[in-house]
Amino acid sequence: MRASDRAYAALLEEIQGGVLAPGTVIGEVEQSSRLGVSRTPMREAIGRLVADGLVRQQSPRVLVVTGFDADDIRRLFEARRSFEETAARIAAVRGDRTHFAALATAFDAAHPENDALAADEYYSLIRRFDAAVDEAVDNVYLVQALRNTRTHLARARRLARDNHARLRASVAEHALIATAIADGDPELAAHATHVHLHHALASILASIAGEASTATSNANLTKGPQ
Repeated sequence: MRASDRAYAALLEEIQGGVLAPGTVIGEVEQSSRLGVSRTPMREAIGRLVADGLVRQQSPRVLVVTGFDADDIRRLFEARRSFEETAARIAAVRGDRTHFAALATAFDAAHPENDALAADEYYSLIRRFDAAVDEAVDNVYLVQALRNTRTHLARARRLARDNHARLRASVAEHALIATAIADGDPELAAHATHVHLHHALASILASIAGEASTATSNANLTKGPQ
């Protein structure tokens, strides 16, 4: 793997995982030293993150991780609904039904709420499903839009990782989408995708609201009585 690819992958994972939080300064020299690559490949890696919309120019010499609040997530899901519902509808027409039937079976057998390893395996299964949808769609423009959306989605998805009830529901929702595609039912595939995204957005926004409430309560406790 090229040095620029390694640097990009490392920074991408840290941004998606929240290690590099919104507003974090991404300095070329500092990141080069930290990740053990020279400045030229680091410059290329940061350029890719800027193109992805994950890093932005705050001032002429300062680059920072982009914000990602509730409004950003709502906008992301607006785009996601359009792209994913369309993709599911097309996949139900063009997709390999045997392949999607196997994916539906795999979703039925998944139990991501059990532990961290099971959750990791579940998200790996989702990546397999996404790849199968991309292949079935066979439309470079739509696939590029889907992949860009997923790049940002990873930042939101981690908020639902510890919500066991949501994970169980997500399994059933993905199983229904895969089954609808396997059955060649484009309208059911699109509708099931719509329902899944509706619940996913509601869960993520609830998590954000809960975190904000906890932060406010902790701040009040720290202040003590006035």
